[in-house]
Amino acid sequence: MDAAVNITQEISAETVEMVREILRLKKEMNAVILAHYYQDAVIQDLADIRGDSFELSRRAREVDADVIVFAGVHFMAETAKILNPEKTVLLPDMNAGCSLAESAPSHLFRRYRQAHPDHLAVTYINCTAEVKGLSDIICTSSSAEAILSRLPMDVPVLFAPDKNLGHYVREKTGRDMLLWQGVCTVHEMFSERRIAELHAQHPDAELIAHPECEGVLLRKADFVGSTGALLRHVQESPAREFIVATESGILHEMKRVAPDKDYFAAPPDNGCACNICDYMKVNTVEKLYQCMKNGGPEITIADDLRLRALRPIERMLELANADAETAARIMDEITLPFAG
Repeated sequence: MDAAVNITQEISAETVEMVREILRLKKEMNAVILAHYYQDAVIQDLADIRGDSFELSRRAREVDADVIVFAGVHFMAETAKILNPEKTVLLPDMNAGCSLAESAPSHLFRRYRQAHPDHLAVTYINCTAEVKGLSDIICTSSSAEAILSRLPMDVPVLFAPDKNLGHYVREKTGRDMLLWQGVCTVHEMFSERRIAELHAQHPDAELIAHPECEGVLLRKADFVGSTGALLRHVQESPAREFIVATESGILHEMKRVAPDKDYFAAPPDNGCACNICDYMKVNTVEKLYQCMKNGGPEITIADDLRLRALRPIERMLELANADAETAARIMDEITLPFAG
């Protein structure tokens, strides 16, 4: 096995062999593996680049390998292809969907925009390429507040598809927005009662939460942030224990970057394993190996759709750290009312 790869989990002899083959194929294909923090721990260990949605979008644009193997969900791999169309983009399992993306079918989103043509559409990256193409600006959980705070307050905004993130950003920015009523099924299922019970057992633990959680939980949290922000927080906070209200795959990276601290996955309601994203976990080491061995499934996007979806994503990357002049230029290029 490649000495540069540190597999931190106990794995079977069969998995060891697949890992060796993945590393061999990666060199043979001139490939790079991108993995979201919610992926299986072994896949995270194998990845060349780990990150949240914003970081993976930024890094996907910069990849110079021939092949991007995206261990994430479908909209993330689509985004990589939109940003870097000359690269071959592989996804281990095309069924790696997203409840938020599924909550906003493009025909209904178009109809919503037509009903509110004077509203600027700021859309969470957890959506399909078609919905991105109908949007004005894309955002991530790490960039939503910054982007919306840089837009003129007199411009009406509709925010889709995550209502919980929308509520959170509305409270943080003071901006009234129309909110699409989508939710992430993982973040919607946390149990306030069971978290309180866990907190009673660990009274010194900080409760940290992703903004896709419900507002009642966010208001009780000691810290709220994107997965990347949560990772920075556990490294910087003097606290030694954390109750983590997001998909439990993030605990693997937290233990890697701050191994001297203790982490507890926030429990969901009804005792189910709903703090695990089934969509993320359909990707397995075996599927990663098979997709590299077979050169597919491959993400393909029609050129006209890719170009429509590209500019809203580029605006996200520009606005995340934009000055007033850049923000004004971006607003000037957006055409309202919506004519789609």
